[in-house]
Amino acid sequence: MKIIELDLYQATAVAALVLLLGRVLVSKIAILRKYCIPAPVVGGFIYAILHTILRGMGILEIQGDMTLQSVFMTAFFCSVGFTASFRMLKKGGVQTVIFLGLAAAMVVLQNVLGAGLAGVFGLDPRLGLATGSIPMVGGHGTAGSFGPLLEGLGVANANVVAIASATYGLVAGCVIGGPIASSKIRKFKLGSAASGSSTEEAAEEEAKLSSPLILDGLLYLIIAIGFGTLVSAVLGKFMTFPSYIGAMLVGAIIRNVADMQGKEIPMEEISSLGGAALSVFLGMAMIGMKLWQLAELAVPLVVMLLAQTILMFVYANFVVFNVLGKSYDAAVMTSGFCGFGMGATPNAMANMQAITSQHGPAPTAYMVVPLVGSLFIDFVNASILTGFINFLG
Repeated sequence: MKIIELDLYQATAVAALVLLLGRVLVSKIAILRKYCIPAPVVGGFIYAILHTILRGMGILEIQGDMTLQSVFMTAFFCSVGFTASFRMLKKGGVQTVIFLGLAAAMVVLQNVLGAGLAGVFGLDPRLGLATGSIPMVGGHGTAGSFGPLLEGLGVANANVVAIASATYGLVAGCVIGGPIASSKIRKFKLGSAASGSSTEEAAEEEAKLSSPLILDGLLYLIIAIGFGTLVSAVLGKFMTFPSYIGAMLVGAIIRNVADMQGKEIPMEEISSLGGAALSVFLGMAMIGMKLWQLAELAVPLVVMLLAQTILMFVYANFVVFNVLGKSYDAAVMTSGFCGFGMGATPNAMANMQAITSQHGPAPTAYMVVPLVGSLFIDFVNASILTGFINFLG
């Protein structure tokens, strides 16, 4: 069998082509848009399937230098750090704090369930984390970063399991979110209390990017990443942390110091740069997937993912809705909780959009869910996961 070695430039170029392929397919296939499946995941799975077939036939295996994958990963999570504004958390009010608390509890439950079931199947309990909050609350970004981290700690197949689980979660979160909210609205005869404004008006308007500020945003990221390496080096002496945690923390510190001084940071530009980095990072993570490694884990993986789906259904149906106040906004937020609790914030917004388009606007939900899903949950998830990894290790 022929083995092709790609250098770091060639591997990145292949990831870019995979991303472009995914974008074309998403634009043409409605069901991919409906479930908000990321373009790098679509293109990446096609690449991974073809790679698996070629390898299985003994024709070809492709290996690549993935050095730049960690660079793009760190850039993305650094941009997430810049969004962690405590001023915004305070502005969100009590509902935001409650929603964040519910999400944090879900992180713990997902990891307890994943680790427990992995132990039942005789697997490394840390592999169970790759079906827990790493892919579920964390999504593909966290899956692509913690998967290699776990493999570096000796957990075989953690990366491919995490990526596959994250893809499953995207679909499952959308499937169960709408029905739960709709049933609550019908059962309790709930209706929108908002008047006048539409759902789109309740959400923040997307600002236009400024070309000069793109350089400013890039410089902020570079500085935070550079100093973040020092923070990571210090933290690494005490516990096992993902490599990006230092950059993430420094980004958060810069953001909150700027908030206290009343200084504006080019957040739209930083977020856009982070989003671009995430897409390339995911493309590289996907072309590095080895689907043939899933064969021996097929039954345990199916059981663990179904268990995570049942957990989310029960928790959202009986805990989240009730704790949030059994109101119309609570029902909409519950659908959003399913979306980002098993996939990503865009899934949460898609779930809520489907509900509000039929039943009316929910301004509180549109403020709370993206605030928690986009700003704070990655911090909480990474912290809790770090504790689980060190405890189970």
